Formats: sequence, C-alpha cells, structure tokens
Amino acid sequence: MNVIVTGGCGFIGSHLVDLLITEGYDKYVIDNMTAGNAQFLNKKAKYFYLNILDFRKLKSIFEEVKPKAVFHMAAQIDVQASIQNPVFDAQVNILGSINLIELCKAYKSKLIYSSSAAVYGKPLYLPISEHHPIQPISNYGISKYVPEQYIRSYAQLYDVNYTILRYSNVYGPRQVPKREGGVISIIIEKMKTDESPIIFGDGKQTRDFIFVEDVVSANLSALQAKRNGTYNISTGTQISINELTIKLNSILNKDFVPVYKHARPGDIYHSCLDHRLAKTELGWQPIYSILEGMKKTCLQI
Repeated sequence: MNVIVTGGCGFIGSHLVDLLITEGYDKYVIDNMTAGNAQFLNKKAKYFYLNILDFRKLKSIFEEVKPKAVFHMAAQIDVQASIQNPVFDAQVNILGSINLIELCKAYKSKLIYSSSAAVYGKPLYLPISEHHPIQPISNYGISKYVPEQYIRSYAQLYDVNYTILRYSNVYGPRQVPKREGGVISIIIEKMKTDESPIIFGDGKQTRDFIFVEDVVSANLSALQAKRNGTYNISTGTQISINELTIKLNSILNKDFVPVYKHARPGDIYHSCLDHRLAKTELGWQPIYSILEGMKKTCLQI
C-alpha cells in the first residue's frame, strides 16, 4: 500500500515512517525541512522536498504515488509563533491542509490528520473528552481546528475517509529542544549541559505527556480503522512541570533547581485528555508510562 507522510522528516513523522517501513508499507515523505531534519529521514522512504502550499507540485506527487492513505503531520506547531505571526500560522496549518484534503478527495485517499489538544482551550472538566466544547485560546488552536471542520465537510460532501487524532503533549527522541511544546526535551538538554531548567509560571501547571512511540502506534491503528472519527491520543494522566523536573533530576542523577519566569500568553494551566474512545473504537491504548518514556528519551538525546 502506498502511503504519504507529510512532515515525515520531523519529530513525530519520522518515527511514523520508521514504523510504516517495519510494517511493510510503501512510504513517500513530503517535507520542506522547515522543522524537519534530514538525519531523521529513513533511507527506505522516497523523499520529496516540497512545501504543502504548492498545490501544483503537490498534485504531481499524488499523481505519481496514488496514495491509499495520507498521514498529515506537516504543520506550524509553536503557540507563541502563531500569536506573533498569525498569517503564516494560518497559511501553513489551514491552507496547506486544504490542499491535501482536496487531493485526498481527488485520489480517494484516506486522510489521517494530526490535530491537537489546543483546540479545546481552557478545560471545563478533566479529563477532556472528544465532546468537550471547542474554545481555543491561541491562534495555533484555531488553525489546527479549522482543518478538522473542512475534513468533516469533505467527508459529508465527497465521501472522504478520515481519522482525526488530537494529541496531548508528545515527547520523545528527535524532539527539538527549543520549541515550547518540547518541555521534556528542553529540560533534559538543559540538565545535560549543566544548566538549570527554565519553567514559565509556577510549575504547578499539569500536562498529559504521551511518548512518541505510542502516538505513532495510534496512527497505525487509525490507518486500519473502518470508520471515520475523531479521537484523543493521550495517557489520561497528569503530571506537573515541577514533578517532571524532579523525576528528570533523578533519572539523570542531577540536582537542579528550576528558574521560574512569567507564564506565557496562550498557555493552558491544566490539560489532560480522555482516550477511552480511541481504546474502544481504534483498539489503541498507550503502553509507556511517563517514567519509561523519559528514560528512553534521556538515552537518545
């Protein structure tokens, strides 16, 4: 089966490509290296250097590959960048996604779309189910949700098959220790270079961290799913950033005290997603505990 992975040289996408190769799929990677890394590209995948905003070239790739499925992971993923440059954020995340949705319609490809917990905004209850109101508080949350609406519309109008996966906070090897979403990789890099980690806010804010290998296994489950649907991909458990720092100090045999700075706009204080629907309908559930995942991450960063 021919499958395309957009953002296949990035953090999550490259892990997915590795898994697809192990599973015997014919893999085609689209990435313009804005956030990707050539070192992460699996040599067994065919690579296209391309911006997903270039519809003409994108169409030529679809014509060549004729994919049965498209994993759409290419995105602008930084909340603060989305606030500082909302036009670019919308161009990549909304217009780029529409290009892919159009081509999935034309070539009858199933679309597996990587969305985010950011679409929910400030939670009214925890853990957040898929029925929680959609009230994003950042441009990023908006730009990740709008393609979901287009996907559902195309499913109704043109019978496009899809699975939407809303990730909680993903971490693991290959995550760039610079962007705000990579809290764990950022703290690990700081500690390994003998620097105190920086925490924005009081550190009592909690997140639902999920290991990257669990996320890619969810994508494989979505590929094999027979129905359209939207699913939270998470562990369903919370840990504070302060607790996280303590655990990483222990794993790395360090004793750093964090440096606290003002909280940033667009950040949510508590976040935790309910993944029971994915367990029921996709037959998927996370395997790694936060401690197991962080140990594997520490070994590879």
